[in-house]
Amino acid sequence: MRVRVRLFAIQRELAGTREVPLDLADGATVVDAWDALVALHPSLAPGRPSVRFARNGAYADEATPLAEGDEVAMIPPVSGGGGERRILEVRAEPFDAAILQELGDRLATDADGAVVGFLGRTRVTPGTPAPGQEAEAARHEGRSVQALEYEALESMAIDVLGSIADEVETRFGVERLAIVHRTGEVPLGDISVAIVAVSPHRDAAFDAARYAIDETKARAPIWKAEQFADGHVWIGEPARSGPSASPEESA
Repeated sequence: MRVRVRLFAIQRELAGTREVPLDLADGATVVDAWDALVALHPSLAPGRPSVRFARNGAYADEATPLAEGDEVAMIPPVSGGGGERRILEVRAEPFDAAILQELGDRLATDADGAVVGFLGRTRVTPGTPAPGQEAEAARHEGRSVQALEYEALESMAIDVLGSIADEVETRFGVERLAIVHRTGEVPLGDISVAIVAVSPHRDAAFDAARYAIDETKARAPIWKAEQFADGHVWIGEPARSGPSASPEESA
C-alpha cells in the first residue's frame, strides 16, 4: 500500500521536502512508516523521542494500523516549548533516564518552579509474589532476578492513569503530570516507569509524584513477572478499584 508522509518545521528542513510517499506492506503501522521514513532520511532519527504522530488529521499512537492512501503526519515539538498538561503512555520501547528531561521539558512553563521526577528500575532482589505464586517463589528463593516482564490491558491502563491524574489535580493542585510505563521485557537495571510532576511549588510536586506512582502500582492493570534463569514468578496484590481515601493512605 502507499501512504503519504507529511513533514514540518525542522523535519522538513532536515529531509529537504514537505512530503514523502512511502510504499509499505499490508498491515503496516504508524511506526513502520516512521522506520521507512528514517531509512530514506537518517537525519530524522535523533528526533524520535519528541515526535508525535497523526493519521488523517487525528493524533495516533505508533501501533495504529495504516491503510491505502492514508496521510501520516510526523509532528515535531510545537511552538511554546512546554506546557503540555498530561502525558500518559504505555510504551513497548525502552527508555532511559533522559526521559525525565524530555517529560519535564514538555510539561514545564515559566510559571513552574518545581519539576519532580521518579524512575522505577528492575532490581535484583525479588518482590512479593502474587496470590497463588508462593510455591513458585519458594522454588526461586535466594536467586537473583534477571529481568521483569510487563503485560498490560493498555486501553484500560490509560483510562486509569487519566483518573489518577484527575485525582492529582484535585488533591494537590498539580495540573501537569506524566506517567509513562513500559511493557515487555525490562532487563536488570533498566527503567520500567517514569513519573514527572510539575508545579509552581516543590511540596505539591513531590506529593503529586508520590501519589501518582503509588496509585499506578495499586490500580493500573499492568502485571509484572520476575524472570529467573529457569522460570518466572508473577508479582503483586489484587488491584484496588478506586483511589485511596486520603493522600496519606498512599504513603
